[in-house]
Amino acid sequence: MTTSTEHHNGPSPAAGLRVAVISGSVRKDRMGPAIAGWVTRALDRPIEVDLIDVAEVTLPDDSLLHPGGGPQSEVADRIAAADAYVFVTPEYNHSYPASLKRLIDWHYGEWRLKPATIVAYGVQGGHAAVEHLRGVLAELSVVTTRRTLGLRAPWTSLDDQGRYAPDAELSRGLTASLTELRWWAEVLADARRDRPLMT
Repeated sequence: MTTSTEHHNGPSPAAGLRVAVISGSVRKDRMGPAIAGWVTRALDRPIEVDLIDVAEVTLPDDSLLHPGGGPQSEVADRIAAADAYVFVTPEYNHSYPASLKRLIDWHYGEWRLKPATIVAYGVQGGHAAVEHLRGVLAELSVVTTRRTLGLRAPWTSLDDQGRYAPDAELSRGLTASLTELRWWAEVLADARRDRPLMT
C-alpha cells in the first residue's frame, strides 16, 4: 500500500524525502501492521511514506536468485525510490523472520548508501532481531541509525480500534529515531547526488 501517489527518483532534500516503512511479518494475527501504522502516523509531512507489507509481496522463486539480486521484483522500484527505510520486525527465535530476509536478499543496489532505522518487537523487546538485522544491512551499504526501538509485548498496548498506542516514553523514542533517520536521509541524498561512490 502506497500512501502517496507522487513518485520520484532521488530528489534533493528540499523536494521532500520518501521513506519506505517495511512490515516484515507474514503470520496470521501479527502485530506488524499495527506497529507500522504507528510509525507511519509519526512521519511528518512533507515526507512521503510508502508502506510495504511483506505479506502482500510476491517474490520470484528463490531458484532464480543469484549474488547481487535476480529478476526484478514487483517492489524493486518502490524500494529504489525510497531515500530511507524503517524496518518493522518481530523477533522470532532470537532473530528476525525469514520473510523479511527474503525481501532483503531479492534486492541489492536498491538499498545502497541509504539509511534505515529498526523498530523491533517481541516478548523481550526484539533487541536480538535489531542486532542481526544491523549486520545484514551493513553488508548492503545501508547506514543504520544509532537509535532503534525495541517494543516489549506490544500486544498489551492496543486501543479499542486495534491500533498500537504506547506510552509517551516510547513515542518520544520513535520521534528521536525518526529525527536521526531524516538527518541521515538528507545527508546521504546529497552525497549520492553530488559525490557518488564509485566502486
